Amino acid sequence: QVHLVESGGGSVQAGGSLRVSCAASSSFYCMGWFRQAPGKEREGVAYSTTGGTRYYAASVKGRFTISRDNAKTTLSLQMNNLKPEDTAIYYCAIGSDVNSCSLSRSTYNTWGQGTQVTVSS
Repeated sequence: QVHLVESGGGSVQAGGSLRVSCAASSSFYCMGWFRQAPGKEREGVAYSTTGGTRYYAASVKGRFTISRDNAKTTLSLQMNNLKPEDTAIYYCAIGSDVNSCSLSRSTYNTWGQGTQVTVSS
């Protein structure tokens, strides 16, 4: 059974930085970060493949950086220049396909417990 353990997050003022991480029980081709704000749908933020591909949603490109450790089992998201609209619960997820990856929710079949990120103005 796959386990995902998230850490990090917290509260910061606008313009600040936070980091969230997710430890998986093994390496997976496709891993991504999603977020869900109150009253809104869960949306894709960024994904990473073991092949080195990284992809970002337009709303975070240039501010967020997704990365993996050398073992490729820990996924991190460095969030800089945070804005109040980045406030959400952030979820780590594992993609079910070993050959493709995307920011579509249907790509993922395993989810972390979520960690809160709050950005105040």
